[in-house]
Amino acid sequence: MLKYERYKRVPVVNLSDRQWPNNEIKGAPIWCSVDLRDGNQALIEPMVVEEKIEFFNLLVKLGFKEIEVGFPSASQIEYDFLRQLVDRKLIPDDVIIQVLVQCREHLIERTFEALQGVKKAIVHIYNSTSTLQRDVVFNMNQEEVKKIAIEGTELVKKYMKDYDGEVILEYSPESFTGTELEYALEVCEAVSDTWGASKDKKVIFNLPATVEMTTPNVYADQIEWMHRNFKNREAVILSVHPHNDRGTAVAAAELALLAGADRIEGTLFGNGERTGNVDILNIAYNMFSQGINPELHLENVKEIIDVYERCNKIPVHIRHPYAGKLVFTAFSGSHQDAINKGVKAMKERNQTYWEVPYLPINPSDVGREYEPIVRINSQSGKGGVAFVMDTYFGFKLPKGMHKEFADVIQKISEQQGEVSPETIMEKFREEYLNRKEPLHFVKCKIEDLSDTDEEYDTKAILTFTDHGIERIAEALGNGPIDGVKNALRKKLGINTKILDYSEHALGEGSNAQAAAYIQLLDLETGKATFGVGISSNITRASFRAIFSALNRLDQN
Repeated sequence: MLKYERYKRVPVVNLSDRQWPNNEIKGAPIWCSVDLRDGNQALIEPMVVEEKIEFFNLLVKLGFKEIEVGFPSASQIEYDFLRQLVDRKLIPDDVIIQVLVQCREHLIERTFEALQGVKKAIVHIYNSTSTLQRDVVFNMNQEEVKKIAIEGTELVKKYMKDYDGEVILEYSPESFTGTELEYALEVCEAVSDTWGASKDKKVIFNLPATVEMTTPNVYADQIEWMHRNFKNREAVILSVHPHNDRGTAVAAAELALLAGADRIEGTLFGNGERTGNVDILNIAYNMFSQGINPELHLENVKEIIDVYERCNKIPVHIRHPYAGKLVFTAFSGSHQDAINKGVKAMKERNQTYWEVPYLPINPSDVGREYEPIVRINSQSGKGGVAFVMDTYFGFKLPKGMHKEFADVIQKISEQQGEVSPETIMEKFREEYLNRKEPLHFVKCKIEDLSDTDEEYDTKAILTFTDHGIERIAEALGNGPIDGVKNALRKKLGINTKILDYSEHALGEGSNAQAAAYIQLLDLETGKATFGVGISSNITRASFRAIFSALNRLDQN
């Protein structure tokens, strides 16, 4: 039996006048990537220096202006990486480097050594403030834990005196979500006073969900409470650093923005310890999908995936929001049909805004293509097959033909699973375009008899083969198609009725071919089917469509 009784609920926040539910996200926050520190430390095989440089360059290209590059006092490779960035002049003037360090003097001294030559840096100090860690890890009371934060701030001030660049202080009360709000505020205010924070010398207070402990709305309440209770809010950049233990980090971050947060720390695709950090790309693409500029260059998600997977040696899941290989793929027949109709309506209406069922964004806007959108398997329907024929090959099948051809593809998919667009086209040729037995159209001469008083003013002189034997037939009709149909009835006794006819150009220009579709009803058997013909001459394409349909009636 599941031992749920051994767990207790995390207390909620008493904030009856909360404001965040009425707010909207209207702009991008300050983004800070922690891939090279928080993300890297969670890798089975951490990145080497050159991999970190490649990843750093990607982050710069994407438009991150704050990048946490590591923990330079913790290991030589972290130290060397930062020195490589400085010595190789890889840090753009508008990018701020962030480094993490514990509140210990020898570590802070080593950190400033590594930073020499960096024009502007965020020095990120932290210590755990939660009730649980005070009790079982540090065995300290509140005053002792607060003293660590104050002394850490004083040490940063001490060593920045000999530093030739600009320093911004960031302080994180680690395990903020497990800390009493009044105490978390008390520690932050002590750091602010020690630092001398002001409107012109802001301090970053980063409030991490080091472990995600409850629902996102409670985190939002915690953030709003802090936001409303800082005594000098204009001196504070309020940052959040959600983790994903409950699988709701993105929601927690978005609600935190509603609650007053200015800044988000996270990683690409949510890499991080345990279930990971908040996925910055997910949030940014969410904003983009709402018409908000995320202020990151995310037009080519394939490139981002390529560098991420190569450096982290972690694959992006096929269902990962926006980035997964299958997220713009529809297997369901009803979905495929809706996508087909939505794309068609967009084109016909010349719409400015993107509105297509089941596709919240245009895949091409993020560097994806339409080819993988619809994939055909045994669960697919008529709309999906028609969409493939139109999107890939330019054949706009009449609506009545959708089911007929989809049934053909259904049989293939039931045997082999997914059916590629190439296989669908190959079957289309076999079923419709290349049907030349038992009847094969050779040529037809049309004579206009419009100067007569006859009801039928078109004469068709048809040449065709019947089981390989050439035959000639002629008859009158009210047009070329009717004339050919009547000629076949006279010669072979085939009695049919045309139920549907349509045509369109395949491509553009004077050399474009035309496609014709004809649905014939066999008046003797009651069977009906479509035939398809293509030719540079639309009349000839129509004749071929008649023979295609007759051959299908004969063999089906």
